[in-house]
Amino acid sequence: MTELKLPKADRSIELYTLSGTPIALEKRSAVDFNRVAFAAAHVVADPFAENDPWLTPAIDWEGTLHFRHRLWDLGLGVAEAMDTAQRGMGLAWPQAQELISRSLKEAASRKGALIACGVGTDHLVGTDYSLDAIVDAYLEQLDFVQGEGGRVILMASRALAAAAKSPDDYLETYARVLVQAKEKVIIHWLGEMFDPALEGYWGSGDHMAAMDTCLAMISANTHKIDGIKISLLSKEKEILMRRRLASGVRMYTGDDFNYAELIAGDEHGHSDALLGIFDSIAPAASKALASLKRGANNEFFDILEPTVALSRHIFKAPTRFYKTGVVFLAYLNGLQNHFTMIGGQESTRSTQHFAELFRLADKANVLADPDEATHRMKAFLAVRGVN
Repeated sequence: MTELKLPKADRSIELYTLSGTPIALEKRSAVDFNRVAFAAAHVVADPFAENDPWLTPAIDWEGTLHFRHRLWDLGLGVAEAMDTAQRGMGLAWPQAQELISRSLKEAASRKGALIACGVGTDHLVGTDYSLDAIVDAYLEQLDFVQGEGGRVILMASRALAAAAKSPDDYLETYARVLVQAKEKVIIHWLGEMFDPALEGYWGSGDHMAAMDTCLAMISANTHKIDGIKISLLSKEKEILMRRRLASGVRMYTGDDFNYAELIAGDEHGHSDALLGIFDSIAPAASKALASLKRGANNEFFDILEPTVALSRHIFKAPTRFYKTGVVFLAYLNGLQNHFTMIGGQESTRSTQHFAELFRLADKANVLADPDEATHRMKAFLAVRGVN
């Protein structure tokens, strides 16, 4: 029986007894799934670098790439240099370039390794730019990723959100960028709950009006678009948009609150997956997806549903701090030997938040080694005043 002391919401301390059964790590490939499944992967910081974390990122490249091989071992694709990798929130474009280049080389060394890379405008400093400058910035990153042989995830642009005067500005910008894409891309609509600077994207603060513009853009460029990932944390909006997509265009769920039912789908269709939470629950996601392909839908939900409460906690408002929970769980599971993040982002969540994360991870059966996770949690809590 493994137990430890954890703080409660009323500031008291409880003796918590673990009850979860770890999900075994089983190697799979993408052919074992009937859904396309990407995990947006985090980066491992270098805890021994002589740097100022708020100013200069330091990356442990060996640890970062080892984690990506683990995702591929489970059959999951890697969505590289996305917001889970702290893109624009600690990871600047020069480091993102190196990350993309290194990861693409690792993927090329493996048969069937699925990877797609984020393309944005985050190397622009500030937000006061013309549409021409924003298009040029997009194309600079597009050319880099395509030059490295990578597939593209076209990310939302803070600069475009600030510069656009109407929905037509979005339609024009995306059309000018997509015409230069060599292969079909994945569009990413990242909601303001993930990045406040993106509020009003597609020309409206009303998500339904914004959806109309986004769908018009997709309809005008279907020959260049594989699918769209929406991160609005609303299953109703995702389902509505999924049913309105042009034939052949995939919906990649970015809903870290409702992913199980969205991936399972309904009589009208389903969502594929491009999720930050899959970084944290990769063995469970892999096993659940394999069950879904076998037609074992009850097993799919039995595995994945317990992880939803954990995901909702990790992604709770302010949602942009979810990366901290992702990395903390990687630390608990021994996937890195420290809890250090680029940009000092390990400080963005409270002791109470981490304590509840531990409880929910146990209940979701995603603590790989409960004894080791408990040892690490005790060490973490000791410096937070829990003896």
